[in-house]
Amino acid sequence: MRPSVKQRDRDERFPAEEIKKLAELGCCGMMIPEEWGGPGLDTLSYVLMLEEVARVDAAMATSLSVTNSAVQVPLTKFGTEEQKKKYLRRLATGEILGSFCLTEPAAGSDAAGIQARAVAVQRVGSGLGARTSPAPAFAPAADAGWSGAPLGTPSGDAYRLNGTKTWVSNGHVAGLFIVFAKTDPDAGSKGITAFLVEPGFPGFKVGRHEDKMGQRSTPAVEILLNDCEVPRENRLGEEGQGLKIALSALDGGRIGIAAQALGLAQGALDESVKHAKARRAFGKSIGEFQAIQWMLADMQTEIEAARGLVYHAAWLKDAHPGKLGAASSKAKLYASEMVNRVVAKAVQIHGSSGYSRESDVERMYRDARVITIYEGTSEIQRMIIARELLGK
Repeated sequence: MRPSVKQRDRDERFPAEEIKKLAELGCCGMMIPEEWGGPGLDTLSYVLMLEEVARVDAAMATSLSVTNSAVQVPLTKFGTEEQKKKYLRRLATGEILGSFCLTEPAAGSDAAGIQARAVAVQRVGSGLGARTSPAPAFAPAADAGWSGAPLGTPSGDAYRLNGTKTWVSNGHVAGLFIVFAKTDPDAGSKGITAFLVEPGFPGFKVGRHEDKMGQRSTPAVEILLNDCEVPRENRLGEEGQGLKIALSALDGGRIGIAAQALGLAQGALDESVKHAKARRAFGKSIGEFQAIQWMLADMQTEIEAARGLVYHAAWLKDAHPGKLGAASSKAKLYASEMVNRVVAKAVQIHGSSGYSRESDVERMYRDARVITIYEGTSEIQRMIIARELLGK
């Protein structure tokens, strides 16, 4: 996997073949119960997997985190038996990937401020009709030649969704999207509802790809909903329960992103130690200079501190979910800011070669920057932690 990471980053090519191999190992549905085709592993096992993947390729870890945490966990928790039967097994095996559609052009951290609308409609007979195009398989032919049967055609009572979602990871290859829209715009945060949307539903379209600084091999796309027809049976949870579902998904997702930060930082340290041993200056390896040693020591210490927070949050989520509280926010806050400090030191240790796109640490530097932003900015994490401290 390592030799192809740089080229995928340059080409903005999705790692379809690599994820397919990881799917065969169970990495695409790690926490899905065995009854639905998953290995039923705990959160700590999931964290360890993401950490190891991110050690080499943070972009791939993002794709795995979205489908595992942001999609499968809420579907398992809030989905009906029929919804689980229809989607979970295919997600667990990696036949399809999941995607999470919450952010909008004018609504990021303020999730309650989304403008996408969902209106209940009654369809007569086959009226609003069949799917306009089959759902894409997990990866389009251009990526890896994946194939898969259509997931089904909307029928019966339905909702019409209108709006635009942005920064949607996995959006160009996903077979299932959790989309959040307002069913009652006058009810504020209590008027948001979640829907399970297939890319072949009429009125669904993938828009432009973001031209990102980092994590370029896992594109973020725009999703356009233009009278998108979603059957009533694809509503996830009850009307008005959408924000609760979104926040529940993000609570667990933050642990996954913290694990990604941890793995990326470890990868940067590995590269830095290797370089410090090999690079020579003034007649000796640069690792013999105190300036370099102190940077490496700080990097290692911060990584170990983050590892404790991340593993503790993962353990709490399974062993004492009622006590999880702000633990996931603490892990995400510290690990995401830690990785940016570590990769900056890694580039410094590498000197001019660290500024070259030929080096791994240059890519790691770019990949790390978004981690303090997505799945809740550092500022939002501090608000959550402070609220718990103040009993609010």
